[in-house]
Amino acid sequence: MRRRDGPPAQLLVALCGAGVLALNFPLLLVLDKPLTVLGLPLLPVALFGVWAALIAALALASRGGGKDE
Repeated sequence: MRRRDGPPAQLLVALCGAGVLALNFPLLLVLDKPLTVLGLPLLPVALFGVWAALIAALALASRGGGKDE
């Protein structure tokens, strides 16, 4: 049997679902306000923040933690 390294499939599906929900059109409408964050518009800052959070979550999930099976 082949050994599979990496995060479990359920975690990857959950991260994908969270990304789809976080970057969905209704939430983008909520974030589309004439506000600024450090001089930058809120919507692009929020989009990049969500994107960076998803990448960080995937990186943490992919570390494995060094546990043996």
